[in-house]
Amino acid sequence: MNTPITAILDRKGCRVFQVAPSASVAEAVAEMNRQKVGSVLVLESGRLVGIFTERDVLRRVVGAGLDPTKTPVTDVMTSGVQTITPATTIEETLVLFTEKRFRHLPVLDAGRLAGTISIGDITRWMADENRAEAQHLKNYITSGFSA
Repeated sequence: MNTPITAILDRKGCRVFQVAPSASVAEAVAEMNRQKVGSVLVLESGRLVGIFTERDVLRRVVGAGLDPTKTPVTDVMTSGVQTITPATTIEETLVLFTEKRFRHLPVLDAGRLAGTISIGDITRWMADENRAEAQHLKNYITSGFSA
């Protein structure tokens, strides 16, 4: 699993879903639903200032009894976002997900947003790799025997 995270970004693409800090929670949730994702990045003038996730909705909006139509996402987003680089390995990313209990990580390349990685992306990659390895081993075993 020393494969760099770019292997996943190359497969899934580098599209990033985003909202402005002034967007309401309702607008951010609508964007997440529209894109079928669990988070959106909060960008101000192209600069990453936060991430807004499903967990933020549950804990900081619903849990606090806030009105999602009147609450700006900047008030309830996670700021000081942990990021990774394209060179970060899949194993290192998995450790971050596990130890820090993250589900989404922005990928920055020399300070420029290069994509996002979710724990689901890692799980899909691992499942595909395991399937490919199992098929390779099956082919190796069956090719060694004559019928």
